[in-house]
Amino acid sequence: MMWTSRKTSRRAFVAAALLTTLAVPQIPAVAAAASGPAAVPAERAGTAAAADRIPAPTGKEPVGTKTLHLVDTSRPDPWKPAAGKRELMVTLWYPARHQGDRNAPYMSKELSKAWVGKEDLAGMRTNSTVDARPAGKRRPLVVLSPGFGMSRASLTGLGEDLASRGYAVAAVDHTYEAPVEFPGGRIESCELCRKDDALPAVAPNRSKDIRFLLDQLTGPRSPLAVDARRIAVAGHSIGGASAVQALHDDPRVDAAVNLDGNFFGEFAGGVNKPVLLLGARRGQISDPGSAEDPRVNWDRSWKQLTGWKRWLDVPEGGHMTFTDAPWLADRFGLPAGTPPDEVTKGYGTLHGPRSTALTRAYVGAFLDRHLRGTPSPLLDRPSPAYPEVTFLKK
Repeated sequence: MMWTSRKTSRRAFVAAALLTTLAVPQIPAVAAAASGPAAVPAERAGTAAAADRIPAPTGKEPVGTKTLHLVDTSRPDPWKPAAGKRELMVTLWYPARHQGDRNAPYMSKELSKAWVGKEDLAGMRTNSTVDARPAGKRRPLVVLSPGFGMSRASLTGLGEDLASRGYAVAAVDHTYEAPVEFPGGRIESCELCRKDDALPAVAPNRSKDIRFLLDQLTGPRSPLAVDARRIAVAGHSIGGASAVQALHDDPRVDAAVNLDGNFFGEFAGGVNKPVLLLGARRGQISDPGSAEDPRVNWDRSWKQLTGWKRWLDVPEGGHMTFTDAPWLADRFGLPAGTPPDEVTKGYGTLHGPRSTALTRAYVGAFLDRHLRGTPSPLLDRPSPAYPEVTFLKK
């Protein structure tokens, strides 16, 4: 199996580095930052209380949330064996019986400080009621895997929206690949951020994390009523590559979404199940001769995907478009002096509302089609409602 290292690693670390700038309220809009203006006063970066809440879900069902601390007693931690058995933290979002008034915070002060260097993100509120009672019937399950160096919280906007549309959703932190907070306030740092050579093993290990999580959520002690016959995995960046890896490895997984994640190797025997590739700026070869060029990387893996598949692209987007990062950047700004080319790679020129809307729309349409059997024209042809999205392959 052939693996990538230097360039893919740099892409992952650039994404993580960009994210650490979010809490600095200096430039109010990503598009403005990309064009390189001088810094503006902090008070212009965001004011209203509405700006302190994740964008509201588009579905009709109230959303509840729970946090799980899981321990896989069958294996030691692959990144830090001295820590003992593999521990994971998981956020659940699900259709709730009632919407309460105890909406969950985006994250704690301690985790915000560990993740972005400041406590700002702790002031953000979600749209989910803490420990709300789940609505009765079994639901299709969607597992979310974040990008390298990124918290599972970075997929909150997508997770809440899917739950409001009737899905049970579980976002998992892959310990030692980003700062992770455990019960009691213990925070484990990103061990792999200092171990560049370990990056190629991330997707296979995440597949094992996801398999263990599915065991817990489909077993007799599951905190949610899930339909074990309808399961998908979606992820951002290396989490997207890991989603397809899990689709390949676990027969319980029916479909996968890769949100702008380079693949790290060939899938033995291919993947004969539905896959959505939703990327940014992958329409042209930007680094001729490089196997790690975003276009070349997906071109190389395309033939290994032998089931239903689509390759959609957002030419105005960036690597972070499919996460909460653009919306948070609109709220808090980016620091003056951020290199324009890195801002463009990370965010493109789309603001948070459009990034959020198109990500929710296309991921939701894919899941509706392959977990519920509900077709959508969004996946068959370009839509005037989302002119930012182009079809590259189908």
